[in-house]
Amino acid sequence: MPTIIDTHCHIYYDDFKPDWEQMLERAEAAGVKGMIVIGADLDSSHKAVAIAGQQQNVYCAVGIHPHDAEGVEESAINLLRELAENTEKCVAIGEIGLDFYRNRSPRQEQERVFRRFLQIARDIGKPVVIHDRDAHSETLAMIREAGVTSGVMHCFSGDLAFAAQCLEQGLYLSVPGTVTYPSNQQLRDVVRNVPLERLLLETDCPYLAPVPHRGRRNEPAYTRLTAEKVAELRGLAVEDIGRITTMNAGRLFGIPLWDSSSRIAYRIRNSLYLNITNRCSNSCIFCAKYNDFTVKGHNLLLDHEPVFEEVMVAIDQPHEIDEIVFCGFGESLLRLELVKELAAALKQRGFRIRINSDGQANLAHGRNILPELRGLVDSISVSLNAPDAELYVKLCNTPFGMSGYQGVCDFLKEATNHIPDVIATAVTVPGVDIEACSKVAEGLGVNFRVREYSEVG
Repeated sequence: MPTIIDTHCHIYYDDFKPDWEQMLERAEAAGVKGMIVIGADLDSSHKAVAIAGQQQNVYCAVGIHPHDAEGVEESAINLLRELAENTEKCVAIGEIGLDFYRNRSPRQEQERVFRRFLQIARDIGKPVVIHDRDAHSETLAMIREAGVTSGVMHCFSGDLAFAAQCLEQGLYLSVPGTVTYPSNQQLRDVVRNVPLERLLLETDCPYLAPVPHRGRRNEPAYTRLTAEKVAELRGLAVEDIGRITTMNAGRLFGIPLWDSSSRIAYRIRNSLYLNITNRCSNSCIFCAKYNDFTVKGHNLLLDHEPVFEEVMVAIDQPHEIDEIVFCGFGESLLRLELVKELAAALKQRGFRIRINSDGQANLAHGRNILPELRGLVDSISVSLNAPDAELYVKLCNTPFGMSGYQGVCDFLKEATNHIPDVIATAVTVPGVDIEACSKVAEGLGVNFRVREYSEVG
């Protein structure tokens, strides 16, 4: 069962009164373990605060929607500031922003109120929940002018270029049920191409119900349908999307539902990965761990290197696993004896074994270690990363100097004598000639795979 957070809902409306308890039960059954109830004016902000105070794992945000900006007095704005500062479960300022599609309030009034709330959010240190419809450039310009770098573009409706600008400003993008609408290819393109670590899920209920409920009342349980569509678009399991977006919501809003404990064994899709060291031969300039030790919502920062018994306990009894992969934020083959011990035990249990490696184990150990992996390892994926030694040294900061690249090539070629499936990989770092890398792999007699620069795991 995934853990999902509906980061934008309006469940204070009368639409939910007839089946309030059942609505909450359906959300729980769907894996929606948390919600943020978003205020749209003074009255609904008070209601959002009240609901958050009554319900476990329900949080709130307070603000004034651009539709209701006309005539808003400074006293009302100050009341909402006090509410935000003094409500423990108030995690954001919102819903605020600009709506030049319906223009229910004059633009000048929308901008006045939006500017004030951006100032408040910056002053009290809370993220913003932004409504933006047909006002992309104006909305982002005002956010930049206010110096706000923490928030989410609710119900994101821009293209990839605008998404990149929002991400550069430090904002998250929230995906609603409209991603399931057949005509909304633009949003699906955004979801496919932006970093998952910057996406959130929402319903905006009672509005924008996803397929197959389109046209009817939306509710938090349907966040699961949005998560399933995002999982489909990214080639992941819904559990992966739930875990990643829950982590994202935790980081942005401070919601404590993400399990941030370190992982020795972690699952992505139908593979179980083993994280047995954070040490590495190289210090690659593109390695994600220099920014963050999380991969697909899993924290891989180890406080110690686990021994055999610890790893086996972490593995437990996995179900529906296609393979077990030695791949954490470190070079597993630096712990060669543990790899051999674990692989032998896991092969006896019938698991397929793969290793992801930097290909420098022979250099690190001072001997050819590949015969020791014969019969234990079914597949090995080796980071080639460059078509020549000079670029490899620049990218990977290998301690073996110019001989490091030749060591990787020799390792790949020798691996074909001992391991059934040998793959060379290259990351799409700007400036790397991927086609040239592919030709090197072909010359070594191994398969080749491209790894996206912005995609880890």
